[in-house]
Amino acid sequence: QVQLVESGGGLVQAGASLRLSCAASGRIVSMYAMAWFRQAPGKERDVVATISRDGSRIYYTDSVKGRFTISRDSGKNTMYLQMNSLKPEDTAVYYCAANVAIRSETTWSAANRYGYWGQGTQVIVSS
Repeated sequence: QVQLVESGGGLVQAGASLRLSCAASGRIVSMYAMAWFRQAPGKERDVVATISRDGSRIYYTDSVKGRFTISRDSGKNTMYLQMNSLKPEDTAVYYCAANVAIRSETTWSAANRYGYWGQGTQVIVSS
């Protein structure tokens, strides 16, 4: 079992920055591939960024490339999402997700590949 707790969301103006954190506890977190997803009102939960358990492979959805940076600190059992140049269309509830990865370089972009989820943190970007 892994418990995930997100923090760092809030209400900001367009162009601002936020850093989301996902604190993980439980089993050996370094064995888990992790990801950020987001869900806007009335829409499906979509992948934002993923990171392999060793940090060697990272994926970003096209809409956030160049603006968002995913990272993880295994010593702190924490994953981050640095979000710069925020836009109103980034408004959503952001979720972190994790699942055991046998291979250190594995990542997945599909939500159904992740078995552990946080409760979400709200990000609202005003225009």
